[in-house]
Amino acid sequence: MKNLVILITCFIATYCISQNNGGLLQEKNNFTHQDTLRGSITPEREWWDLTYYHLDIKVNPEKKTITGKNTITYKVLKPYQVLQIDLQEPLTLTKVTQNEKELEIKHDGNAHFVTLKKQQNIGEINSVVAYYEGKPREAVRAPWDGGISWKKDNNGKHFIASSCQGLGASVWWPNKDHMYDEVDSMDISITIPKNLMNVSNGRLKSIVNNKDETITTHWHVANPINNYGVNINIGDYANFSEVYKGEKGNLDMNYYVLKDNLEKAKKHFKDAPKMIKAFEHWFGPYPFYEDSFKLVEVPYLGMEHQSSVTYGNRYMKGYLGSDLSGSGWGLKFDFIIIHEAGHEWFANNITNVDIADMWIHESFTAYSESLFLDYYYGTKASADYVIGTRRNIKNDKPLIGYYNVNKEGSGDMYYKGANMLHTIRQLVNNDEKWRQILRTLNSKFYHQTVTTQQIEDFIIQESGLDLKGFFNQYLRSTKIPELQYSIDGKKLTYKWNNTVKNFVIPIQIEVNGVSQWITPTSKNKTLKLKTKNAKIVIDRDFFIETKNI
Repeated sequence: MKNLVILITCFIATYCISQNNGGLLQEKNNFTHQDTLRGSITPEREWWDLTYYHLDIKVNPEKKTITGKNTITYKVLKPYQVLQIDLQEPLTLTKVTQNEKELEIKHDGNAHFVTLKKQQNIGEINSVVAYYEGKPREAVRAPWDGGISWKKDNNGKHFIASSCQGLGASVWWPNKDHMYDEVDSMDISITIPKNLMNVSNGRLKSIVNNKDETITTHWHVANPINNYGVNINIGDYANFSEVYKGEKGNLDMNYYVLKDNLEKAKKHFKDAPKMIKAFEHWFGPYPFYEDSFKLVEVPYLGMEHQSSVTYGNRYMKGYLGSDLSGSGWGLKFDFIIIHEAGHEWFANNITNVDIADMWIHESFTAYSESLFLDYYYGTKASADYVIGTRRNIKNDKPLIGYYNVNKEGSGDMYYKGANMLHTIRQLVNNDEKWRQILRTLNSKFYHQTVTTQQIEDFIIQESGLDLKGFFNQYLRSTKIPELQYSIDGKKLTYKWNNTVKNFVIPIQIEVNGVSQWITPTSKNKTLKLKTKNAKIVIDRDFFIETKNI
């Protein structure tokens, strides 16, 4: 369990707030019965709290099949006799047992309702074993349209990996597939052909040679982990490692790459310890010392699997060799190493309760890219980068998605979200205070699931700023605030346009090269100038639009 107390309070609405005619409007979308079963805390989910998984499976690369079982251990929170297990078609949940007795299963698409024979008493720790088999969904465009990627390396050897954010971990293994409840610890046992290696989350405990030309790798995860963060990575891997002396002591850093790429990786992966150093400075200690840090080569671009970050950026700087900001600074680091590892703090340490709040994962992590630059190249480089990423913003829909139906908000959660956070940094106007806000955020919500409201309230409290209208503007509408101004002799007139109700923030401007703060509202305000026709420069660090009228 991470933070089960939240439960129903954040899931009353199945609406997304969006912009309409200058205000905020709740608009309903069309979702299916399966969307609700997948995305809501159903009665068959809420009565039990995850404590432990043991995923024990055999992967057959030639047939592209998985067979095996998951032992699901839980604590009873209130009496109930039906338990929901999620497993997506075309995989088949063949049976579920408790105390070695087979149980009745009612199948409803990808949700499976298991009737328990044993009386479920509050406080008890019980287990069920879910057996399954079949051909899991093959990834179409991993990691965005995920599943299992069944590929081969340049030497013709199998190269296989899972990726399932959004789609859900139940695409390849049976589990309680909702973000609100994270398992406390986990064992992962993967049986594969003996000429290959499997890398999963946590620490490698043993490799067992079986009699049938297979091996079984046993991994243990000591920390809470979200379902989509669990992964398998199977290939002809070479391994190298180092020890980083971090804020909590020695951090084991392991790297698994295709054997042909070993020497290349030893040079290129130097961004990994640099990342840890920068992010421990900004966000606090790496959250999973007990489970180590791993970077694992995969046949797709990459993903933030907890303590087992996957990498497929082809050993290039930037994003597959390009700079997403257009500033030049994006080519100073490997985008996948920095971004995906940044998720260890935002996504894996602090995890959204509902995927509708996925901006918490992506906005902070996209912002972490500029903070990495800030640490090594300074504040101007950081600003150049994050401001440059504004060119990727579409303003198509709000950053917050639809609750209870497994639906995230706009892809703008990356760079609109990053620029929103960059703007808050300006409003705080004290970089050390801002750093402590980010660090305290990670310590207060350490290994927890959170809601948007919790993050908003925390930043408001720690900053001392009234940001309610600000968050409504950037998270729940598609409007970008527009500062309208005009100069008439020695008078500057200014106001906000295109804003939501109660949007009032100060901004910095320069008047003839001298910096000062102004606080626009939706009504015209004036500022007396010392000279006629003064030169006005609006601080670029604020994510706003300007119009000289």
